[in-house]
Amino acid sequence: MSDASLGSALRGAVDLSSLRNRPAAPQGHAPDPQNAVGSAPDVVMEITDQSFSQVLELSRQVPVVVDLWATWCEPCTQLSPIIEKVARELQGRVVLATVDVDQNPQIQQAFQAQSIPLVVALLGGRPVPLFTGAVPEQQVREVFAQLLDVAAQQGVTGTINVGEENGEEPAEEPPLPPLHQEAFDAIQRGDNAAAIAAYEKALAENPRDEQASAGLAQVRLLQRIDGADLHAARRAAAEAPADIDAQMLVADLDIAGGHVDDAFARLLDVFEAAAGDDRGHVKDRLIALFGLIGASDPRVIAARTRLTNLLF
Repeated sequence: MSDASLGSALRGAVDLSSLRNRPAAPQGHAPDPQNAVGSAPDVVMEITDQSFSQVLELSRQVPVVVDLWATWCEPCTQLSPIIEKVARELQGRVVLATVDVDQNPQIQQAFQAQSIPLVVALLGGRPVPLFTGAVPEQQVREVFAQLLDVAAQQGVTGTINVGEENGEEPAEEPPLPPLHQEAFDAIQRGDNAAAIAAYEKALAENPRDEQASAGLAQVRLLQRIDGADLHAARRAAAEAPADIDAQMLVADLDIAGGHVDDAFARLLDVFEAAAGDDRGHVKDRLIALFGLIGASDPRVIAARTRLTNLLF
């Protein structure tokens, strides 16, 4: 996103005024207004419908990046750690506010979030759209740099000092297992094939490694959609409804964009119309995506029920 488009977004921002005057959340669940600028416990905070008004006020002095996510959203698990990493590296020049949209529907409605992950900045209480869907780390860094430039033009140049009031050091995260770290490093440099190889090796050593299994499914999805154009893929699928590969690509793109129900419905319709080996191919893809989203997810349960009915 260019500086010009960020500036344009400021002029066409949606109205968040409905969230300004909500009652404060109980202590311990919302940022302390006294720590808005100067010092704060962390540059990353979880916000709610009740505490959002405080974040709006904070954005008048420090750029705030809002990450809208959900536990069922697999692309969020790829993007959110990257955003947090970049935000922390800026050492208080940006605050990251995370929002679980399932728990905070008013924030989701205010941002008109049709799909997630959705990342929006707040400058002076006004929203600036940044990006939707998973993006690589380099693009996140470029957008954050542009955001800081626009923030400076708007006079939003505050900085917070993290944890200096009580001298606390941030807790270190436990290291990843070696093969998981190898896969993570490969993902960071955009080498999906190397990440797949690392996860497959981890599963060969421990077939019950659920984290490796989930990671492998995510990277395979990223590999399948790498370089794909959503509009071109949808057009190709609409022009060739019997093209199994075209339909599965759109389903993959829908999963990556958080449109899980749409992806499952498309593949189930294709499965119902297919025959022979094509049915097996589509069923395998559905099962892989079920594992990616999670067996306990209600959308997976509903889709699995329909698949079972179609099979028997």
